[in-house]
Amino acid sequence: MKKFFSVEDVSDVHNLIKDALSLKKDPYDFQHIGKNKTIGLVFFNPSLRTRISCQKAAFNLGCHTWVLDIHRDSWKIEMNDGSVMNITQEHLKEAISVMSIYCDILAVRTFPNLSDKNYDYQEIIFNKILNYSRVPVVNMESATLHPLQSLADVMTIAEYTSFFRKKCKVVLSWAPHVKSLPHSVANSFSQWVSKIEQIDFTITCPEKYDLYKKFSNKAYTTHNQNEAFINADFIYAKNWSSYLNYGKILCKNSDWMITEKKMKLTNKAKFMHCLPVRRNIVVEDTVLDSNSSIVLQQAENRIYASQIIFLRMLQSLS
Repeated sequence: MKKFFSVEDVSDVHNLIKDALSLKKDPYDFQHIGKNKTIGLVFFNPSLRTRISCQKAAFNLGCHTWVLDIHRDSWKIEMNDGSVMNITQEHLKEAISVMSIYCDILAVRTFPNLSDKNYDYQEIIFNKILNYSRVPVVNMESATLHPLQSLADVMTIAEYTSFFRKKCKVVLSWAPHVKSLPHSVANSFSQWVSKIEQIDFTITCPEKYDLYKKFSNKAYTTHNQNEAFINADFIYAKNWSSYLNYGKILCKNSDWMITEKKMKLTNKAKFMHCLPVRRNIVVEDTVLDSNSSIVLQQAENRIYASQIIFLRMLQSLS
């Protein structure tokens, strides 16, 4: 595996999930693979789970890591080509090129500007990083996708369905939020779930919040949340800003919050969220703290999602 930007870089999703869950049972079996190897973790925006889970995954493989928070630990980086750099002190081209000299795998987390749809959806920044890096690159979240999160999500669903032995209904539900948020988790989750035939996938969101068809075209989309929840086996709550009116908050209706009453419409569904989550805005405490909530299981699987990707890359370097 030379890069991991999206699910499209995975040849067999089922095998990847199977191998990741196997790795979870014996996480230290491949420490010889990571001996004397270094994974660089670069963050252009804040992180909690992604940063720590990737560090733990690297540790499990016997790798050394270094972490760089661009806004705190580095010179101000110039992203645009052809700029007269009278303010910024280092260009992305040199920064990424140098960082990739200092590691065997470079993992990078970027963020959308949520103002220029074409710029974000063309993945201008991440494509530059892929071009400038001299080593394999892992997407720890980009302007439009969050594949490590989505791999952890489908791993979690696999665990609760005896590895998809029965067909299940999964609902991705928009939920309220006080900030304008990116589409990366919703896009990526839709993209990964579409690769699994045993999943009956529904997206529910307010009008004018439909996701970009490239990622959601295999899902049934409805603007009726109650209808979507009927007989669902998994409810994945997530906020995203409008794609149509890019980056805007068009709906402030608290009625979209996930409640205990709505969960009763489901088939005793498990509740999922990528975290962090705003309690009693996105979801009621009674749901988040219930036995149906598997958000911590998702968070734990972030370790093994990262670890299997790092392992595949390290093996390709051998």
